[in-house]
Amino acid sequence: MKTISVKAAKYILIVCLSLVIFGWASVEFGEDETFFHGYQIEKPIIKIGLGVNLSLIQIQSSSGMKIYEVNPNYRLVAEDVADAQIKGSREKLTEKFLIQVAHTRDREDAEMLAQELRTKVDGKVSVTENVEGESSGIFQVKVGDFLTRGDALNFVKKLNQMGFKETWILQEDVTEEESRPLWILVNDELKSLSDDTVLYFIPSQPQSYLSYKGRDYRGIFVLRATHKGIVLINILNLEDYLKSVVPSELSPHTYNELEAHKAQAVAARTYAIRNSGKYKDLGFNLDDSPRSQYYKGMRAEHPLSSEAVELTRGEVARYKGRLIDALYTSTCGGMTENVENVFVEGPTLPYLRSQECVYENQDEWLLKSGNAIQPVFMNGKNISSEVAYLVSLGVISGEEDPRFFEQTATFDDAVSWIKNAVSVMGKKNDEFHPDPFPLNFLALARLIADGFGWRSRVENLMTESEADFIMRDIEGLSGEERDVLAYLVQSGILPLAKDLTDPERVLTRAELAFFLSKVMNSYPDFGTEGIFKGLQGDTIELRLEKKTQQFVLSPDFFLFKNNGGDSVLTSRAYLLGGEKLRFFEKDGKIWQVEIRHPAHTNILDRSSIFHRWQKRITRNALERRVNRFYPVGELVDVVPQKRGASKRAVEVSIIGKDTQVVVRGLRIRRVLGLNETLFVIDREYDEDGSITHFTFFGKGLGHGVGLCQVGAFGMALAGADYKQILKKYYHGIKITKSY
Repeated sequence: MKTISVKAAKYILIVCLSLVIFGWASVEFGEDETFFHGYQIEKPIIKIGLGVNLSLIQIQSSSGMKIYEVNPNYRLVAEDVADAQIKGSREKLTEKFLIQVAHTRDREDAEMLAQELRTKVDGKVSVTENVEGESSGIFQVKVGDFLTRGDALNFVKKLNQMGFKETWILQEDVTEEESRPLWILVNDELKSLSDDTVLYFIPSQPQSYLSYKGRDYRGIFVLRATHKGIVLINILNLEDYLKSVVPSELSPHTYNELEAHKAQAVAARTYAIRNSGKYKDLGFNLDDSPRSQYYKGMRAEHPLSSEAVELTRGEVARYKGRLIDALYTSTCGGMTENVENVFVEGPTLPYLRSQECVYENQDEWLLKSGNAIQPVFMNGKNISSEVAYLVSLGVISGEEDPRFFEQTATFDDAVSWIKNAVSVMGKKNDEFHPDPFPLNFLALARLIADGFGWRSRVENLMTESEADFIMRDIEGLSGEERDVLAYLVQSGILPLAKDLTDPERVLTRAELAFFLSKVMNSYPDFGTEGIFKGLQGDTIELRLEKKTQQFVLSPDFFLFKNNGGDSVLTSRAYLLGGEKLRFFEKDGKIWQVEIRHPAHTNILDRSSIFHRWQKRITRNALERRVNRFYPVGELVDVVPQKRGASKRAVEVSIIGKDTQVVVRGLRIRRVLGLNETLFVIDREYDEDGSITHFTFFGKGLGHGVGLCQVGAFGMALAGADYKQILKKYYHGIKITKSY
């Protein structure tokens, strides 16, 4: 039997250990497990870049970690340490600019255009192939290098004059070689590392986790030098990665429907596997930013999203057997767009087609109230809603004769109504027993301050200079009375009027009701908020936080709609599910319902704050922005020339005094600085007929292609499951197991 020398044994040990470390080099998808020096990570694994070109990295562990160095040999640097600091010089990165003149899927066409350009322009002309994602196989014809964006912009003018109108400036980093000394500080000992060192940070215990920049992470860390500086990589199980991505991309607090999160999990998993080679030159698969998918570590995890990931474990979306490029957008604004109209350099994909964001099986309920109040007017303003609000809460009695409110309010009216309001709101004020006095503005201010316990607000939240400023035009008032009035004016309860201090100005009951309703509505958390789920007879079903409950509607309940902050009394409303309601319950029944959100629409993403938006910008400000991308000079106008299937602007002409350019696809959003490309434009003009302002009225947030995330939530609310959601937004797909 042959014996092995010590030197040979050491060599074999190093080789074996290296195989253990580097065995993960390519992402594999299966049910096996991978061991990193005793630390187990279940396959499939994924490598996420947490930072590029880092200079100072501080890593902590919840209960100790081991640090290994590979350079090229293998050694244990530290064992069972709580933290480590790594210092290294940042790569000196400079930037260069190139101009993309055209793109095509035919290499021969690209080469012919490049050859033509070389005869017309001075400088470098090149053809490069895009090898990432759905843009793979696209050949780009580029001119440059340019040292500054300004140089590139000047050259764009020449290209425009030659007839090349679809130019686009590209920025690339250039690494200048310099020494990169690495140092690591562990256990108060500073150690030098060689430039090509690779460090592994492995938790000492299976339940431990590592931390970087205040975020906790599952799995292990790898730190290595690349052509773009030092890179920190988090290696972990793909499903654990998704438990952070899903709630980071779709808030489980705002959009808390399990089926929507299951759809998001399948889309995110498909995207991760499909695009796993995105950063292979830097040693990881995806980064932690929206350029890939949001990944915020363990802190982002939520039980709802984690359940969605577990219930869809391994499931992906395929089209004709191939993984789809599972693009998703926050809020589509009513309809998604064909992919080629937004990502103009990519191909036409049969599964990423325009889709209206509505649900064909949507349930619909009619909520009717038989209660109404005759019009009540205050100084010509109809305040029926404010009166009904107080009546429905039992603050005032349901007087049917409007003339009751036209009459002068008495001191007893005010005290009684305020006591009722305080009681309804669950507050306690046993010391509120004021002496009678005429009910003018000043008297009402005293009653509000004393009845609702606002004296401490006045004393501590109102400065003397504020009171002086607010009441500067009101004479004959000082001290505490002035401060109370100033606070109520500042809070929007009372108007800043000349008759505030007029002792003869006695209030009507209508005015008393109006100002009292303002006081009660100044409490944003007053009442109970819920999400409408359904209606059966006089029983309404609402979700309160995580629990769904049923409530009985009073036969005399009042119904309100909140339109832009004003609550309007109504007799009927159609509900689709998912509406935010505020309601008031008394004696086991609901006496008042206010529909707070969303707007009147059947679009599934109606609950998003970006369902509708507008942006007003001066011509000069937009001109400065546009000229960062195109040298148009003085901006004359912006005109949508072509719209896609969803009515998005897919081709926009930007007209300047120096030149006119056509911008297409997703670049429109970037150049104009908008939430989305689904917009129309209003213009304002000066006396000479020149545009002074642009106002963009739009819908949606994001690129508008693929799965609408808020729309998925809307479908889930309506009863759809995650497979129905995915198949609606990705045409012709199948959901299969990837591992």
